[in-house]
Amino acid sequence: MKSQELVSKEASPALGPYCHGRKCGNIIITSGQIPLTKDGKYVYEIKAATELVLNNLLSIVEAGGGTKESVARVDMFVNNLDDFAAINEVYGGFFGEHKPTRVCVQVEALPSNVPLEASMMAFV
Repeated sequence: MKSQELVSKEASPALGPYCHGRKCGNIIITSGQIPLTKDGKYVYEIKAATELVLNNLLSIVEAGGGTKESVARVDMFVNNLDDFAAINEVYGGFFGEHKPTRVCVQVEALPSNVPLEASMMAFV
């Protein structure tokens, strides 16, 4: 089965030799997104950063024909678990009644010292 490269005009450009995401059959898998605007500006405030990352990821899922409701899993990597409540507030508001599975772990470092990175998996 061939996979299709996904590119979103809304998400920040890839910073390395990878694509925004791939669709293979009915599965969409995104690369990790950090809080970087499509204009190349980093966002460090945790709530704004979380919102930006989720929106960028959703735009990639949508490029593959998915929707917010088709997101099955979100993997999150955060610099500081003290931000967990703020992340959950934004995350809960973003998804509403839809509740994808999630992994959220603290990591030692992320590119450009951003507060989080996340990826999504969706089924269409």
